[in-house]
Amino acid sequence: QVHLLESGGGLVQAGGSLRLSCAASGYARSTYAMGWFRQAPGKEREFVAAINWNGANTWYSDSVKGRFTISRANAKNTGYLQMNSLKPEDTAVYFCAATALGLLTTPNYKSWGQGTQVTVSP
Repeated sequence: QVHLLESGGGLVQAGGSLRLSCAASGYARSTYAMGWFRQAPGKEREFVAAINWNGANTWYSDSVKGRFTISRANAKNTGYLQMNSLKPEDTAVYFCAATALGLLTTPNYKSWGQGTQVTVSP
């Protein structure tokens, strides 16, 4: 059974940085794409970033491009989201996802973590 566990969320001031981690278990091989999504109160879940199975290709939403970096360490079965220059509008619950069932930029993934809260104060 596949299990994803996010960590690294917290409270940070605007302009600060956080690094989220997503530990995956239950996969025989790391041949799966990973994605990060976020959901703010009263809003729909939105795409943040995605990475293909070997890290050769990445995708970002326009709102985080240049500030966030997605990466992965397949030897550790872990994905990461480095978030720099954080803004109050980045405040949301961040979810990692694995095994895309369609476009990597859409929330159509087979497995999801439980989410980690990121709060950016002004």
